[in-house]
Amino acid sequence: MAAEGDFLTRYRAVSNKLKKRFLRKPNVAEASEQFGQLAKELKQQDCLQYAAFCNLAMARCEQTLFNAPGEALALTDAARLFLASEQENRALQAPGFDEHLQAALNCYSFAIKVYIEMNQPVMAASLSLELGNALKEMNRPGEAVVHFQRAAELQTQTPVESLLSLWEMASCKILTRDYDGALAVLSEMQIMCQERGLQLPGTNTPVGAFMDIIAKCEISRVLLLMLLEPPPQKLLPEHAQTLERYAWESFDSHSQVNFLPEDVFLLLQSVVMACQEKDTESLKSLQTELWPLLTAEQNHLLHLVVQERITPSGQGV
Repeated sequence: MAAEGDFLTRYRAVSNKLKKRFLRKPNVAEASEQFGQLAKELKQQDCLQYAAFCNLAMARCEQTLFNAPGEALALTDAARLFLASEQENRALQAPGFDEHLQAALNCYSFAIKVYIEMNQPVMAASLSLELGNALKEMNRPGEAVVHFQRAAELQTQTPVESLLSLWEMASCKILTRDYDGALAVLSEMQIMCQERGLQLPGTNTPVGAFMDIIAKCEISRVLLLMLLEPPPQKLLPEHAQTLERYAWESFDSHSQVNFLPEDVFLLLQSVVMACQEKDTESLKSLQTELWPLLTAEQNHLLHLVVQERITPSGQGV
């Protein structure tokens, strides 16, 4: 409590310097510096939320001085401190109303806005990603989706980074069991790879990171289609085209999916066939073979596909 009292006294003392006096302009630059110093001291004392309030006051001073970079930096520091305070409360399982999280969201939002006004979309995107990852780690994937989407929109000039943000968005949709939404995002990513990705001269084959992303999207899309089992009349043309590549009637169909290793392609083809034939035992056997070849998220989807065949619910569980 003594530290709190000392903080309030010093905070008021600095704030009083900003009050307009007769024939005397307030020294905003000095006040900003003192708020910054107080924030550092409070952070060292592990009084994170008080340090965050000082950074907010510093941001207001920088705004008055028309110093946009200083304002954005102070807002970012405040956001991170509020977020750290929220994470600390959660680790202690302390009761609360998410007030520090809400304060962090507001600070991130204002900082992103300032960076966009400064024409620095890369910095704005990095903060959106930072916030999305923090919310995902806090088991709030539904709230993280919009921040990953915003990051992807801000990264239009850097396709690989934009695709990675979209991948995180799709992952959050899977966590919230929005499988239709995840399928739509992954389909958009594949189209984006083919349109904007680097390709081998004279071919439509993407190379490097774009090929890796297409391969990951393809596997996840096939598994999601097996999980959702959309009726033929509701099957979108791009999804029907995907499933056709895995039909047994397609001769040399692996040449159309040359971005996947042949063993993975053949096993996926077998999964599609087993699902169509409702052959649960074969599906379990294929799950064992595919397990080491897939990511944790893809294995989760495959597990849901198997479970849906064992105990059909119509919801993919």
